[in-house]
Amino acid sequence: MDTGSFDEFLSLVKEVWENGLYGVDIGHIVVAVSILALFLILRNLLTRFFINRIKSLASKTKTDLDDTVVDALEQPIRFIPVLLGIFFAISSLNLDQESSEFASNVNRSLIAFVIFWALYRASDPVSELLQTAERFLTRSMIEWLSKAIKLAFALLGGATILEIWGIQVGPLIAGLGLFGVAVALGAQDLFKNLIAGLFIIGEKRFHPGDWILVSGVVEGTVEHIGFRTTTVRRFDKAPVYVPNASLADSAVTNFSRMTFRRIKWLIGLEYSATAEQLEAVRAGIEEYLDKNTAFARPEDTATFVRIDRFSDSSIDILLYCFTNTTDWLEWLAIKEGLLLEIKRIVASAGTDFAFPSRTLYLEAMGDDLEVAPLHGSK
Repeated sequence: MDTGSFDEFLSLVKEVWENGLYGVDIGHIVVAVSILALFLILRNLLTRFFINRIKSLASKTKTDLDDTVVDALEQPIRFIPVLLGIFFAISSLNLDQESSEFASNVNRSLIAFVIFWALYRASDPVSELLQTAERFLTRSMIEWLSKAIKLAFALLGGATILEIWGIQVGPLIAGLGLFGVAVALGAQDLFKNLIAGLFIIGEKRFHPGDWILVSGVVEGTVEHIGFRTTTVRRFDKAPVYVPNASLADSAVTNFSRMTFRRIKWLIGLEYSATAEQLEAVRAGIEEYLDKNTAFARPEDTATFVRIDRFSDSSIDILLYCFTNTTDWLEWLAIKEGLLLEIKRIVASAGTDFAFPSRTLYLEAMGDDLEVAPLHGSK
């Protein structure tokens, strides 16, 4: 074997080893990979011990908020060993100035990413904390605030990373502003619905779970107030997605905010009923309403029973009252009980209900009256 050739081969091996990848010594690369692998192996052990310890401490407190915070921050915390591994692995490499600056930007970007990722996930516990302020903020406002906080952290995180890489955010925003004007001209309905949604939430017209009626549009239960549309589920269980602008520009009846629920009936009695019988029926109904706690008191809202008018086929008694409950099923049960009681009162008064009727009078015109034969007779 030629000794010169072998020495040449060894010099080539040495050259490749020293130059490695992008001029980095392969030995340093092996050390860097080993450091990263070590941190990846220790990641589960460190985070499992650390996170389990924190969870154990949080579970001993009286509030559930700290448990929610720990659950939200678990993934960012588990990424910290990876971040440390990348930092120490890069530090072990013998990099030139340009590569060092690039590696430094990578480390800064990863740190910014972890910080804003943690803040983004921590916004969920913040929204739960806002639930305690439902006296001042509606559920929909809390949902919108939570989404706005998340969006703000995401945008701030993106802007921070761009600044790290030397990309100026200000001119970029200015350029996007011009683009946004063009988009806004073509998306007027989108922004109109967004602003309308803000007005709906700010004015507290309705909340999820409310029963509403928008004439000519929809009637049903509000499920969700979104950025562009509000989901209303009709009573046949079909969802209707109504643009917020339609709800903001239309009269909305919110039945869920009724203080009482009304019953208005015209009770028709026979013309043969005497004045005493009519008064007995009226007094019986008044007594029932007064004694039954399911009905609102006259001092709280209008409640009366009056003999109202002489109708075509009946003498009408007007019943106008309200129930204390606004629940539909309970209201139906109370109304049924009232109907059965009125039936008993009318029967005990010795009269009866009237029904539409018509009397025909036939007068014979003497003996010359001819009766036309029926069709088909002989």
